[in-house]
Amino acid sequence: MVDPTVRLGVTGLSRAGKTVFITSLVHNLTKGGRLPLFSAQASGRIASATLSPQPDDAVPRFEYETHLSALTGGGKPGSRNWPESTRHISELRVTLNFESETFLGRNLGRGRLNLDIVDYPGEWLLDLSLLDLDYAQWSAKAVAQSRNPARTKLAEPFHAVLKTLRADAQEDETKAREAAATFTDYLRAAREERYALSALPPGRFLMPGDLEGSPALTFAPLDIAPDASATRGSMHAMMARRYEAYRTTVVRPFFRDHFARLDRQIVLVDLLQALNAGPSAMSDLETALADILSAFRPGRNSWLSRILARRVDRIVFAATKADHLHHANHDRLEALLGHIASRAIKRADFAGAATDVVALASVRATREATVTRGGEALDCIVGVPEKGQKVGRETYDGKTEVALFPGDLPEDPRAVLADPEHALTAPEGVSEAEWEAFRFLRFRPPLLDDAPNAILPHIRLDRVLEFLLSDRLA
Repeated sequence: MVDPTVRLGVTGLSRAGKTVFITSLVHNLTKGGRLPLFSAQASGRIASATLSPQPDDAVPRFEYETHLSALTGGGKPGSRNWPESTRHISELRVTLNFESETFLGRNLGRGRLNLDIVDYPGEWLLDLSLLDLDYAQWSAKAVAQSRNPARTKLAEPFHAVLKTLRADAQEDETKAREAAATFTDYLRAAREERYALSALPPGRFLMPGDLEGSPALTFAPLDIAPDASATRGSMHAMMARRYEAYRTTVVRPFFRDHFARLDRQIVLVDLLQALNAGPSAMSDLETALADILSAFRPGRNSWLSRILARRVDRIVFAATKADHLHHANHDRLEALLGHIASRAIKRADFAGAATDVVALASVRATREATVTRGGEALDCIVGVPEKGQKVGRETYDGKTEVALFPGDLPEDPRAVLADPEHALTAPEGVSEAEWEAFRFLRFRPPLLDDAPNAILPHIRLDRVLEFLLSDRLA
């Protein structure tokens, strides 16, 4: 008899913490971590959780052991670091042996469930929108986006090259490469932490994998009308041909071979990064979430709807790095993401799958403390900033703990969206420059106990598991 399988897609935009999430999830499952809200484990019904050979031999294995070693220091706690981020698709299988919670199920013997975890960059999901746009339509949209006030300065080098390109000029490989390079540089700049923009297709320009340097990635938008037609042998024709190759050889196979086989999905969102970056980043994040949701709601006659043999029926949106806030603000962070996600759901005309929203720290890098300053008690977080991080004149050594007041989110998420730049306000006596440095401070992974069975700590990982898996472990 074939064991039942759940294929869980894990995605998110850059730096949302996909690799850390999977590593912590697998570690807590296989090592019996503290998961009180995951009913199957809390009740003792999960007898074992073990790594098994994955079913897809052509897909790279998720390097769980390597990533766990990075997080824990691999026996050298002083060398612990965050693992490298997702750059390509990968997969890992965890087999769960469990006791059913029903009388009939228990009499039939122990159950077995394969959890196939599929890790892929969220940027690839945003490419779905390209399947509905021909080259001229995409060009007009991409150039218009680059002229948005939040992006204009970042796109200046690309705009300078764009002015030198005539759509009806003879095709020129050198100019095409220059245009593609400056366009890619602009997308990378927009993704940087200080700007944190999210809606940045084509996704493989940011995550090229083994396609780096190939003609399928050597194109860029031209300054043309959405209904412009191409002349044979022109720059327009060459760019359009390569754009079409990208859609045919890169985008469609991903959705056909991987996305179409998913049962459950978690979308990780670095909401704090977007909040810190300001209104443009928040607006862009909502656009990206709506675009991501459209992948789970293909039109009745769309190409994607014809290949989806099954639909994702449960989706979690998780605001990561909740440990950068005091626990009193976790529900507020959750409410803020819920508000943004609900607007994105309406925007994408999405329906069908059950959705949940959670504030999450896959690995908790901080603890909490109360610090008195100027006679006022402040709820602070305590952690070890990464080596080289700076606040004011102080440069951290990667060993010393610091206590920070992370600020409080407003209770009403609408107040945050009305004024995102001041959603987390500086405490009295802290300069704006210091406050900005505090907001972007990065902490090292936590120092675990010396005990051989030490487990990666987390915030609300058990809630995520309960929503995604509890019905399959009943």
